[in-house]
Amino acid sequence: MYINFWYVAEESKNVTDKPVKVEMLGQEFALFRDSKGDVQCISNTCTHRGASMANGKIKGDCLECPYHGWTFEGDGTCVRLPSLGPDAKIPKRANIDAYPVQEKYGFIHVFLGDLPEEERPPIMEVAEWDQEGWRVIPLIMEWDIDYKRSIENTLDPAHNEFTHDTHGFSGENSDYFVHEVNLEERDWGTGFVNPMFAPPLPQEDMREASNKSEDGVAYAGSGNHGPHCTWTTIHPSEDAKMHGYAFHTPVNEKKDKIFGLFFRNFLLDPKNDDMIEHRSLYVAKQDQDVLEPINPMRTPRNNLHEVLVPADKAIARYREWCREWEAKGWRIDVKEMRATEDDTAYVIPSPARRESKNFAIKTVPLISGEGPSAKLAAE
Repeated sequence: MYINFWYVAEESKNVTDKPVKVEMLGQEFALFRDSKGDVQCISNTCTHRGASMANGKIKGDCLECPYHGWTFEGDGTCVRLPSLGPDAKIPKRANIDAYPVQEKYGFIHVFLGDLPEEERPPIMEVAEWDQEGWRVIPLIMEWDIDYKRSIENTLDPAHNEFTHDTHGFSGENSDYFVHEVNLEERDWGTGFVNPMFAPPLPQEDMREASNKSEDGVAYAGSGNHGPHCTWTTIHPSEDAKMHGYAFHTPVNEKKDKIFGLFFRNFLLDPKNDDMIEHRSLYVAKQDQDVLEPINPMRTPRNNLHEVLVPADKAIARYREWCREWEAKGWRIDVKEMRATEDDTAYVIPSPARRESKNFAIKTVPLISGEGPSAKLAAE
């Protein structure tokens, strides 16, 4: 898991008049709306005695701890410490970590890291959002996997023939092969779009809308944005196009929450949403059934004990990206965190820590970008 990226914490519609607790990157956070309706995100661990801030009360623009009433603004500043009286001088170390928030695409995106604004990776762009001629349905799923397994699955053109009976010939086509994967580099990831021989869409109304009723060439591809987001392009025909975006939030190292947006440029009547959603979830469940039993559960940090082939080209490049982010010192040391968490409260470092050392709670351990672990990952 990596700090210094934007992660979706929740759907916007689910944060209203009460605090909401969410877990991301193995740590807990409290979301709440201030008096202006803006979402704020702070660490869920009170700096006093570790109470859950999300169990507290919203007081105007602040969140009040349920244990002793310590009260924090959305930027993490402690503004009330009742036991010291109304005129108390509040110690700076009482402040709590707070994180930048953007509401976009119906989701609450939180920047989990300490980079200054000008250095932060952008939120993945969704070009079709609010564009005429496209209709979108959100798909929210939670899988018991290392999220990187799902990212690599999306970047894998070879699995479609065997995992998805909607995409290929269930392995019965003796002429099956994967075309050369031509990668396209972007600022924060890599992707591809490939021709593939595929059957027509299985549903009759989708087949009619696509104007394709026989086996033939389709175009499909995908790419990553950061370690946790993917885009997918599926063009069964010139008339039917489906574009998907998945914002993966690692709840922890063993659970992946997927905030998906699935666009189509055909069958735009809302009455078709249920059918499209059913098909999308059917395909997703096939991926889930393959991924959850994978051994080992976590994605290997190098390729020494796997046999990769040319069809895995995008996956190999994704792993290179991950090694680059690890070399920056952005990867959480999960083993160290889990070994000590019963005795130590941790938080994700916030941008304010670049300006001040006056924070009481320790930040999560990170893998050194120059240590032995980084060298191992690069082997």
